[in-house]
Amino acid sequence: MNWAFSKTTDIFAIALTILAFYVGGWGVFDNVWVSGLTVWLALIVGFLNFEDKNPSANYFLSILHVVLAIFFTIIMWKWTSIMLEQEAFFIEITFWDDVIAWVGIAIAGYLTLRHFGIPMFCVFLIMVYYVIAPNNVFGAGEDWVRVAENLWYSTDGVFGRPVEVVGRVVLIFILFGAVLHTSGAGEVLLKFAFAATGRFSGGPAHAAIVGSAMFGTLSGSPVANVVSTGVFTIPIIKQSGFRAKFAGAVEAAASTGGQIMPPVMGVVAFLMADVTGIPYLKIVVAALIPAAMYYVSLFIVVFIEAKKKGIAPVPKEQRQVITRSDWLKSLAFWAPLATLIYYLLDGRTPQNAGFAATIVAFILCLLFFPNFRHPKKWLEMMITAGKTSATLMIIVSSIGFVIGVVNMTGVGLQFAEAILVVGGSKLFLSLILVMLGCIVMGMGVPTGAAYLIIAIVLGPALERLGLPTIAAHLFVVYFGVLSVVTPPVALAAFAAAPIAGAKPMETGFEAVRLAIAGFIIPFIFVYHQDVLIIIDGFKLNGLLWAVFVFVISSWLIGTGLSGYDTRHMLIWERVLRLIVGITVLFPDFLISVPSVIIAIIIIGWHKFGNRKLVSD
Repeated sequence: MNWAFSKTTDIFAIALTILAFYVGGWGVFDNVWVSGLTVWLALIVGFLNFEDKNPSANYFLSILHVVLAIFFTIIMWKWTSIMLEQEAFFIEITFWDDVIAWVGIAIAGYLTLRHFGIPMFCVFLIMVYYVIAPNNVFGAGEDWVRVAENLWYSTDGVFGRPVEVVGRVVLIFILFGAVLHTSGAGEVLLKFAFAATGRFSGGPAHAAIVGSAMFGTLSGSPVANVVSTGVFTIPIIKQSGFRAKFAGAVEAAASTGGQIMPPVMGVVAFLMADVTGIPYLKIVVAALIPAAMYYVSLFIVVFIEAKKKGIAPVPKEQRQVITRSDWLKSLAFWAPLATLIYYLLDGRTPQNAGFAATIVAFILCLLFFPNFRHPKKWLEMMITAGKTSATLMIIVSSIGFVIGVVNMTGVGLQFAEAILVVGGSKLFLSLILVMLGCIVMGMGVPTGAAYLIIAIVLGPALERLGLPTIAAHLFVVYFGVLSVVTPPVALAAFAAAPIAGAKPMETGFEAVRLAIAGFIIPFIFVYHQDVLIIIDGFKLNGLLWAVFVFVISSWLIGTGLSGYDTRHMLIWERVLRLIVGITVLFPDFLISVPSVIIAIIIIGWHKFGNRKLVSD
């Protein structure tokens, strides 16, 4: 039975990949059919692609899932017929049609539980309760029939904008990433990363940062990036002398940063362009400096840790040597990326650009990677892309329902109002509340899906605080992304921990320490908006000042948390560095300028002062 399940799952996964490829290259032949097929194929793969450690439970679930898959197929056929009829004329939706709609919604919720666990399922249940519960018991009091017809038999619920955008734009980029991963192009990128960073202290850890940044921007999933690149980088980081939890945390933090790294930003850039109406290229330009700041901070933290542990650069004779063949193979990454950028600059749609980049990547991988020339590799690529796409579509369909409830009831505006009431006129307090909301809502959810739900619920709150749209949406993106390294649901860190042989929770807290800049940068582009470049009233001196104080802050906070600079520090020195590291970022020059002077004195005194070496 397991063999039959596996092969059937592969067939449906390949079909979903083919559909994504067709839509990316030739467009949508019919909105109803494309949305229906995308959701149907994804949820069928979701039913069949599971594994339970208990054999008896596995057998029971396999039978249950087959029955549910058949029943869901009938539901989708009914949905398609009703939606097509509605395009032609007004029709009457019967009582049993509404019942079937709620069964379909329940199936989407069930698969969300199976594939994403309790946190996201709780959000789904809360929204189900809220939309139909009476007003006097903290509900919206909507009629269940109206909910079924608005959120199932329409384009403003389960089959709403999230499904449309992901199905038409995002899935082709998942196939793009699968081509690079399956062919072995990712390993070549890692080789370049190791060659470029071997001369620095802690070189292998720096290589993980570079490699994960390059591959992470395309993957759309920090967890997938950790698993695919971490099996190479984490053991080497450990061998160089770093602790196991640090090795896992480096990979988790670096892979997470890939989701904010242009040009693709884990496909968030395309979703943000659709939600905000801001051109894609402007979003990429705005996100560039903050992403660079994040990775500079990671390099600083790794450098400090390497000095603290006495880890020297990789000996010259042991460093990776880039051959002519490696340079040629690297074109399988750089040429598709250049194609992607060219098509976007030429005004083509993102999905068309992704389609062209995928074609170029596939052809070059055939030329440069002999193992990829076998049809079995192509099937593996399509199955991998299909299963990843299916998992994403499952959560997107649930989020479509959640967003539909938000739009139908106006609860998003109520939530924004509540934040404004609690925060009052204090912008910083309101930002803290939004930050906490983003981290909670993003837990256990893929980056793109997390952005969609957070932007709808919390984006209006920030815009009502007077922030520019791009600053507000990048703010929620950062904290939605960082939820994957934030305990207690730090999925990226938990994925890295077994590879590193470390405890998951310890790895999670270590990843937060390494990624601390990510928690600071969103506040920087709120209070120092020049780092976004495209903002109205941009000033170059404002950008340079923001970058300058950020580097100082990163050094002070990094050394303060580590307890080491050129020597170990006493506790009061660490606390002083943390305080000054924060105050240098203040937008008020009466605070930041004196703080910069104090910071320079602290760093200089520590480096050149004649003090006896001490340790904690």
